[in-house]
Amino acid sequence: MIQRKLTRKIHIGNVAIGGDAPISVQSMCNTDTRDVDSTVEQILELQAAGCDLIRVAVPDLEAAKAITEIRSRITIPLIADIHFDWRLAVAAMEHGAQAIRINPGNLGGDEKLAKVVAAATVHKIPIRVGVNSGSIEKDLLKKYGYPTPEFSDSLIESALRNTALLENLGFKDIKISIKSSDTLTTINAYRSLSEKTDYPLHLGVTEAGGLIAGTVKSSVALGILLSEGIGDTFRVSLTRDPVEEIRVGFELLRSLRIRERGPELISCPTCGRTRIDLFPLAEAVEKHLQTMQSKLKIAVMGCVVNGPGEAKEADIGIAGGHGVGIIFKKGKIIKKVPEKNLLSVFLDELNEMEKQQVDKES
Repeated sequence: MIQRKLTRKIHIGNVAIGGDAPISVQSMCNTDTRDVDSTVEQILELQAAGCDLIRVAVPDLEAAKAITEIRSRITIPLIADIHFDWRLAVAAMEHGAQAIRINPGNLGGDEKLAKVVAAATVHKIPIRVGVNSGSIEKDLLKKYGYPTPEFSDSLIESALRNTALLENLGFKDIKISIKSSDTLTTINAYRSLSEKTDYPLHLGVTEAGGLIAGTVKSSVALGILLSEGIGDTFRVSLTRDPVEEIRVGFELLRSLRIRERGPELISCPTCGRTRIDLFPLAEAVEKHLQTMQSKLKIAVMGCVVNGPGEAKEADIGIAGGHGVGIIFKKGKIIKKVPEKNLLSVFLDELNEMEKQQVDKES
């Protein structure tokens, strides 16, 4: 059983972070925040996939002002990502941001940081102190060197130094992130930081890469840390549609039995017996499952010979044949369907099972 470190609890909108709160999965929009319609459209897709928190870039005042309308059209908490300009941080909070991500040391000095903290205090908004390997202060790099798996002191001290800037202003509604693009540096740095603070930690491997490399690097680093009880919220950073980040994030939590959302998908890797184009079929089913809430086990198998038997523990599944497929429940075939109709019929069955499950629970 995983024993989580007990950290302080903060709230971003209606989502609790730290303490005994569930570990939350978040992402960041890759749209132009000033384009409200596109940004809202992407956030709604992320909401449907289970995203708990969403962050948007605020590069100018127009983007800060757009937060008001964006907030009015979404239901998950919105975080503003700020770099360098303290005025944008204040404007974002004034226009409805429910949290901000800053590096306190690069906002232009104590006086400007004090104005940001004052606004956060008035609006009761938490601040994420975000430090990564590329933003470490020059004096710390000179003292410790660039962070490595063996020596990540510069990264840790930078985070604690910037956190102290907020504490000195009487502000403690904080969470911290220290990100590196190196997996082992990320693991060891967060381990050390966790021993030095009880603020909630936001986990992530920055610039992790595309779907394959990014998923592997993030899963290794975050999986190890979460299994050790370290971390309260995280983002799987991928050079992909942000919805993919949420899919990977929840599968990571499911694999550690930390948190389950929606159905579990099992599917075969295919072999010479496969007589159906299984890859797009499995992908379409997996995408549909992101919109479902019930705790069903779903199987997508490549052949009718072994499929139902190998996946007999599944609540419902499909298996392909030559021009025809089958739908089975608990290993027993209930329908034979032409291949061209297999996906649509199966999704109808899934939706009906989802409805029955929801009705039962209500």
